[in-house]
Amino acid sequence: MFAAYVAVTSLTAALNTAGAYADFIGHESVGQIADRLGVPRSWMARLGALMGAGALGLLAGFAVPVLGTAAAAGLILYFLGAIAAHLRVGDHDLAGALTMLALASASLALGLAHRGAW
Repeated sequence: MFAAYVAVTSLTAALNTAGAYADFIGHESVGQIADRLGVPRSWMARLGALMGAGALGLLAGFAVPVLGTAAAAGLILYFLGAIAAHLRVGDHDLAGALTMLALASASLALGLAHRGAW
């Protein structure tokens, strides 16, 4: 169980770090998605900060479990919001957001299974 928890949580943290980086540098692919969803590009750094904080929280959760639990829950809420933003404008290209939601959910579930609620 521990190996699965570490592997999935590390992957989730790495992908969220990459997403945060793309938001911070204003990568054009992220900008195109923001435009499609009607999200101002000026929000990208803030959204990237949320993803980055989630990634750091997941990694900190290896040492302080409550941080990992909170970070995984926060990322779940973040990606539920992303899915809602896509659906709001009728955009059904949800593969990325659903994948990230699944990884955040798996990180939470495996963390709770490994160490308990706190």
